[in-house]
Amino acid sequence: MRRTTAVASLAATLLLAGCSVTIPEPDEKGIVYDAGMFSDTTFQNCVDPGVRDVSGWGDKGYVYPAGQRTFEFAADPNDADGVRTKPGAESGPLTMWTKDPLEMRVSGVVTFSLTGDCKTLQQFHEQIGLKYEAYTDAGWRKLLSVYVGQPLDRALDAASKEFAWRDLTYVNPQAKQQWEAKVGEYMGQFLREQGGTAFFEKFSVTLQQPQPPQKVREAMAAVQQAQEENTAQKAKNAKARTELEAIKELKDVLGPQGAVMWQAVKDGRIQIIVTDTGQINVTPNKPGGN
Repeated sequence: MRRTTAVASLAATLLLAGCSVTIPEPDEKGIVYDAGMFSDTTFQNCVDPGVRDVSGWGDKGYVYPAGQRTFEFAADPNDADGVRTKPGAESGPLTMWTKDPLEMRVSGVVTFSLTGDCKTLQQFHEQIGLKYEAYTDAGWRKLLSVYVGQPLDRALDAASKEFAWRDLTYVNPQAKQQWEAKVGEYMGQFLREQGGTAFFEKFSVTLQQPQPPQKVREAMAAVQQAQEENTAQKAKNAKARTELEAIKELKDVLGPQGAVMWQAVKDGRIQIIVTDTGQINVTPNKPGGN
């Protein structure tokens, strides 16, 4: 998530001619409180993205993300074990249990938007934002780990227990789509429970192919290899049966010796030349030539 340091660590209150100035970037939104020396701290107004707000002396402005945001959970591609968090991601891959049961690891991304309603944004700021200092980079990431990461983790477990692990890997693409939709449904439910209200909206969940443990993947690869070898062997057996049938037919027509000689001619091991006088000459071919 990109945050703007030019807005005083997202508590963008600048003093200009005795006034407080809050300036959200185009991808941010602001909220201002009357906090002057001779007044209580009370909500004053919201500030739309890219709009400059000039308030009274001592007022406080806070800036939060606006528009679509992401919570990515993925492994570092350079990590052979698939455990270390991908650089720039909010979390490493998450684990889940299927109904079989089998523990698997999955990566993906949640997209969402912070509420655009001013009254709800005020509630968010007062109930959650201040607690986590979510108007700072570190605070925002910590908030996401609790209010997005934890509901997502619960949703993965709840949805995955309705599916067999084989269906979620490579066997049944339709089951994977249903599973992904279920995760999204549970995610919405748990997210609202975690936040107390619909602070986050327009969210969706995109999941990659879940990964079974290494030993299971190795076993699956061995099974696949055995199946391919079995298919290849069946093809060899069918070819051998065809050749045997051909030899049997030659024997019935030419007799045992004639069938052997015909096969030798076919294989290029001998040459048969019939002279003008009707004499038959049989000449073995030299290895590597005629």
